[in-house]
Order: sequence, then structure tokens, then C-alpha cells
Amino acid sequence: MSSLAVVSIPNEILDPQAKKMLHSRKRLTRKGSGLWGWLLKNLCRWWGFLLAAGALFVLLVEVGNLSKDAPKPLSVGLSISNKKGLDREDSSSSIASSYIKKEKKNHLDDLSMPTRRVGGMTESCLKLLSQEEIKNLQFPPSANSFNVNIHYKSGTADIQNQNSEGIRTTNSFTGNQTMSERADSFEVHNNVEVHCGFFSQNSGFDIEDDDKSFMNTCEAVVSTCIFGGGDVLYQPIGMANTSLTKVCYVAFLDNATFGTIEEAANYEHEAHKLGIWRIVVVHNLPFPDQRRNGKIPKMLGHRLFPKARYSIWVDSKYQFRRDPMAVLEALLWREKSTLAISEHGARKCVYKEGEAVVKKHKALPEEVALQLDQYRGEGFAENAIYDGHKALAEASVIVREHNPLTNLFMCLWFNEVVRFTARDQLSFPYVLCRFKLPHLKMFSVCTRRALVNALGHKHKAKQLEQVEIS
Repeated sequence: MSSLAVVSIPNEILDPQAKKMLHSRKRLTRKGSGLWGWLLKNLCRWWGFLLAAGALFVLLVEVGNLSKDAPKPLSVGLSISNKKGLDREDSSSSIASSYIKKEKKNHLDDLSMPTRRVGGMTESCLKLLSQEEIKNLQFPPSANSFNVNIHYKSGTADIQNQNSEGIRTTNSFTGNQTMSERADSFEVHNNVEVHCGFFSQNSGFDIEDDDKSFMNTCEAVVSTCIFGGGDVLYQPIGMANTSLTKVCYVAFLDNATFGTIEEAANYEHEAHKLGIWRIVVVHNLPFPDQRRNGKIPKMLGHRLFPKARYSIWVDSKYQFRRDPMAVLEALLWREKSTLAISEHGARKCVYKEGEAVVKKHKALPEEVALQLDQYRGEGFAENAIYDGHKALAEASVIVREHNPLTNLFMCLWFNEVVRFTARDQLSFPYVLCRFKLPHLKMFSVCTRRALVNALGHKHKAKQLEQVEIS
């Protein structure tokens, strides 16, 4: 048999055209294998650098996205907001890219729902019913299972005491609660007699009869107040049209604040309305300190709205942005709670909170020391815990049922604000732990951010002149 021999031909005997073809073929072969080898070699050498560069790129993209969400400067003035809030659907189903633990201010009229990470999963900060379910919500049947009758103390004496600021804190509006009466008020019996404002007739916080008549019709109410011209009145948004027939929206203003909006083009004089808000003008405020005046509608809503079963209080620095019926369902009815309030986002110790209040010049050191020395002397713990949660609250949003126990609790809280500082976060944990309010829900800062747009106070409220109240 013949065999096929492979003969190597030297380059020297090849003609020029053959040499050119041979060299081209070799270059292609070396280029193909060398490219992959070079890539593999350098990938092994520089993989750490490439990974770090990719991570840096992702970080820069996220920072860019956050900067787009930064709040824009808002003009100072009365926010009438667009009336589209009556018809806009609550966009609670939309999910933000992430929940930023460090609280930031929101945009005006923002309806987006903040989210958080729980167990590796992203969830909404507030789980609301669907729009169709919200439209069909009704108040649950009234069931008074609290065998407590509250009698509010009243009298005729004009009592005048002053705190360390020289501001009169007890007067004919509050009555003069003794320390013995204070101690007795925390004991719950079938019949309880307690100071709870409105101590005597013509003692202040006067409201027109037609406003009182309207307030007597409210079964549920969203309320706020501005005294001393200190803030912008933000229009609520995110509610269903059906909820507007079930829930009142009431903004309490003093004469000074009302004077700034009375001429507004949107103000309806006959209906006493500015947008969605029913405007209630309060005359003869009982305290020179506007912060204390603000505690009356905040804490004594059960006295101002005697027929109301539920209320949602929103500080004037916020824009309420959810359907009120949906909020009642999510925070009270679903949770079987009677009062819901936001836990404090920064601290858990009331004594540390007192230091922060003084450092931020929100109260005088002497009055804070007087209050906290009293609590410390009674053995109140530094990091008080109530029902598994820190007792220190951020009380700018309060959702509650009006029943004898929550009404009594709010009276006790108001009395502490009258006796000591107007910084109500200092007295809340003390009253809570001493009174032991049942069915309390402390919701997270994340949930509070879902309820409101935080827009801040625009001006410092002006102090009133100290006038005598007969």
C-alpha cells in the first residue's frame, strides 16, 4: 500500500503570491486564539477592579435618582392645592424605589406610597384597602363596652398660675388641678371626675353657634389648627368622594390667621370653607402661649365634637394625603385598636428627649427640668417600654376612637401639658405608662410618612398679649 506523506515546503521556494497567502492564514490563526487568551488572562488579573467599577456605577445611578426626588423649595403662602384632590385616586399601589430611614420632606400633593424592607421583601409602609373597598366602607356598629362614666370638672373661680416662663398656665379655662387631684385622676373607676378644659363659662376658646351646630353633626373628623399666623393651611388629598360625605374636615384658626385668608379667592364666606376645610374661627384664646392653645383642638377633640366617634389629628406642618376611612380601617378597626400614634423616630428616652428640646431652644431649661425632675422623682424609667414598644411618641398624627378611656387619657395628657411644658412628647410616655391605656397602636415612622407630606412650619407663631380672661 502506498502512504500519503505530508511534505513541508520551505518558504524560500514559494512564489511571492503563495507566501502572502500563507502568512495571512497564520496571522488569522494567531489572532483568533490569541484574542481569547488575552481576554481570559486579563479578566483573571483585573476581575476585582472591574467588579468595584461596576458597583461604583450602580451607586452613582442611585444617587442620581435620589437627587431627582429631593424636595423643591415651596413658596410661602396659603396652599389651596388643586381641587383635583377630590377626584384623584389614591396611588397607594405605587411603590417607591426604597424606604429612606433618614426622614426627608415630601413634595406638596405627593400621593406616592413609601416602602420598606421586611424579611428581604419590599412592602408598603401603610397597607390600605383597594379603592372599591374604600368606597364601600362604613362605620362599625357602636358598642360601648367601657363601663366608665366621665364627669368633667367645672367651676366659676378665675385661677391664675404661672410657669417658669411667666406664662399663665392654669386659669378659668383649665381650673386649678391640685397634686392630689392629679394622682386621683389616674385611677379609673366606674365614675371619674377630671379636669379637662372648659372649666368655667366664658373662659376662652369661644366658637360661633353655627360652627358648633356643624361640629355636632360630625361622626368622624380630620382636624388641624393654626394659631398666631404661624403656618400654611395645606389642603388634604387622596380621599375618595364617598369619604367626603362621611368625614368632616375642620381647621381651627384664630382671628389673626383668619385675617390672612378671608380675602382669598377660594374662600367661601357663606359655607365657611377654604377648599375642603371647614374653617372654624376661635375667639378669646385662653393662653398667651400659642403652643398650649394648639393642644386644645389636638387633645380635647371629644369636647369640641361631642357626637364624633372617630378623629384624625394632623399637625399643621403636614399635608394629610390618605383617605380617612381607609386610615381608620387600617390603624384602628383592622388592628382592634382605639388609639394609634407614631413612635419617636430618633430617641426612646424621655430624659434624652428633654435634653434635645432644650438644645433646640424649644423650651426653657428650667421648665423642662421641673417636669423631668417630677417624673424622675416618681420613678419613671429612662427607656420606658409599653406593650413591647418604646413609649416615647412623635405626636403629630393621632388617630383615635372617642370612647371613655381614650377621652380620659387625652384629658390627663392635656393636664400635664398645662402643668408643665407644652412639648407634649415629654408628657405622653409618662401618662401612657401610668394610665396603662389598652388597645394602643404605636405605628412606625415609615407609616407616618405614608400618611402625610412633611412640609414643615413656615413661621414661628406670635405670642398673644397677656390679657385677663373673665
